[in-house]
Amino acid sequence: MDSIKIVQLEVFAYHGCEEFEKINGQKFYIDATLHTDIRTSGVSDDLNDTMNYAKVCEFITKFMTENRFDLIEAAAEQTSRALLREFPKLKEIDFSIYKPDAPIGLPFGNVAVTISRKWNKAILSIGSNMGDKEAYLNNAIDSLYDDENCRVNVVSNYIETEPYGPVEQDNFLNGCLEIETLYSPKELLKKVNQIEAEAGRTRDIHWGPRTLDIDIIFYGDEIVDEPDLKIPHVEMHKRLFVLEPLKQIAPYWIHPIFNRTVSQILEELKPSGKCEGCSGCKGKVE
Repeated sequence: MDSIKIVQLEVFAYHGCEEFEKINGQKFYIDATLHTDIRTSGVSDDLNDTMNYAKVCEFITKFMTENRFDLIEAAAEQTSRALLREFPKLKEIDFSIYKPDAPIGLPFGNVAVTISRKWNKAILSIGSNMGDKEAYLNNAIDSLYDDENCRVNVVSNYIETEPYGPVEQDNFLNGCLEIETLYSPKELLKKVNQIEAEAGRTRDIHWGPRTLDIDIIFYGDEIVDEPDLKIPHVEMHKRLFVLEPLKQIAPYWIHPIFNRTVSQILEELKPSGKCEGCSGCKGKVE
């Protein structure tokens, strides 16, 4: 991707753990590589088609002087996220903070923190089989719309599916959505769990009814294997109630383990007759 580079922007601010740093302040220097489309502005020669780096510098200076952090790690993280939220044309940023007067007590040249952050695309599956199901799904989507660290790109139609397991319960309403997010996979899991909790979701009965169920299906092309989080979702390739709405919004998304598109996985599953959850057969697995 093309980029614009800002080098050694000087900012006087009050970041640091020591009390004298909070009182006296000190100079910081910022390097920022702004990953953005330059081809359009390169052809048009129009400032409106590119990122105005003067405004970016003003924003960095204002944000870093109006906020105070103990750690330059936090200053880098929060400033980067604020920039990505503020400037729609900014897709990714490499951001460095230099602290030449850090209280080390030994001879040194400089101390710096460097991070890279971007908007990450993710796919979520949503479902409900209690109360006003459509309202629960819509409210979950609204919660993501309202979160400054998320952008909802597209939402599938909802489909009705039959439940799986021995528990008598109502049919499900299911859908998928594509988002862009500044959250890491674990942060996104925390966010969707919070939305579920706000909807009154409980996990008292395995395969039982639920007001709201949100699963992370994909997070870019990342593979996550943690005790409480598996991405891609380990059961998604068996579930028509995921694949059918997912095909509506992301038919060519490639599964990073199977190396097949959503459309291909769906076509392979349909003839097998082994669907775990769809509009025409029983099956919803936790």
